[in-house]
Amino acid sequence: MQHYSLDLAQLIEQRNYNGIIALLISKIPLIVSAILILIIGFAVSNLIGRLVIKGLKAKGVDPSVHSFIRTCITLILKFAFILSAISTLGINVSSFLAAIGAAGITAGIGLQSSVGQLASGVQILINHPFKSGDYVELGTVSGKVHEIKLMYTVLITVDNKQVIIPNSTITSSNIINYNANNRRRLDLVYSVAYDQDIEKVRSAILETVKANKLIFNDPEPIIAVKEHGPSSINFACLIWCSSEDYWNVFYYMQEQVKLAFDKNGIEIPYSQLDVHINKEN
Repeated sequence: MQHYSLDLAQLIEQRNYNGIIALLISKIPLIVSAILILIIGFAVSNLIGRLVIKGLKAKGVDPSVHSFIRTCITLILKFAFILSAISTLGINVSSFLAAIGAAGITAGIGLQSSVGQLASGVQILINHPFKSGDYVELGTVSGKVHEIKLMYTVLITVDNKQVIIPNSTITSSNIINYNANNRRRLDLVYSVAYDQDIEKVRSAILETVKANKLIFNDPEPIIAVKEHGPSSINFACLIWCSSEDYWNVFYYMQEQVKLAFDKNGIEIPYSQLDVHINKEN
C-alpha cells in the first residue's frame, strides 16, 4: 500500500512537471514576441530621442532643455513598449498599472524633497527665467549658468568656481538675469579733489569712454557730478555695453580713467581728516 502511494505521488509530480514544460513550450512564441518588442522598442525609443535632439538644435532651442526633453520622451516610449510586451504575455496590464501607481504614491511620500526638486527643475525648464551661458544672480551667488539639470543648476563664478544650487532654492528666491536684454549698464563712480576743474574731469572721462568701441553710443553715456563727498567730488559714469562685454569694459574703464587723470593732472584724493588745534588754551 505504501509503495502504491509513493508511485502515485511520483506520477502526480511528473505530470505537474510535464505540464509546466508544456506550458512554457506553448508560451515560447509569446516570450519571443515580448523580447522582440522590448529590443525593437528600446532601439526605436533611443533613435527617436536622438532625432528629437537634432530637431531641437535645428530650432535653436536652449541646450539645457535638450537632455530633459529627450529623457522624458524616451522614458515614456520605453514604458509603453514594456506595457505592450507584458500584454503580449497575457498579463493583465490594468493590475500592473495599479501596482505601479500604488508604489509610486508610496515612493512619493518618502521622497517629498526630491519630488520638490524635480518639480522646480521642470518649472525652470518650462518658464526659462535663464538659459545656459547667462550671467545670473541667484540669492547670494552669482555666475554664468553652466548647466540646468532636473534636480539642480550648475553655475561657474567669475573666479572659475563651480557652484551647484538645488532647483527648489532657485524657484523660492529672487532671480536676477543680467543677460535677459542682451545689454547692461555700468554704474561707475570716480572721485577727484575739490579743487579740480569739473569740465576737465568730465572731458577726461568722456574721451576714455569714446575710445572704446565696445561701449554703446545709444543710450548716450551720462557723466555728471553725483555727490559732494567728505573729501572728494564724486562723478557718476553711466555707460551701456553688451552683456558679454560687461567685465571687459569694466576693467578697461578702471584702468584707462586712472591713466587719463594722470595725463591731465587730475588729482584723486586720499581720505583725509582736518584737525584744528585751539592754541588759546
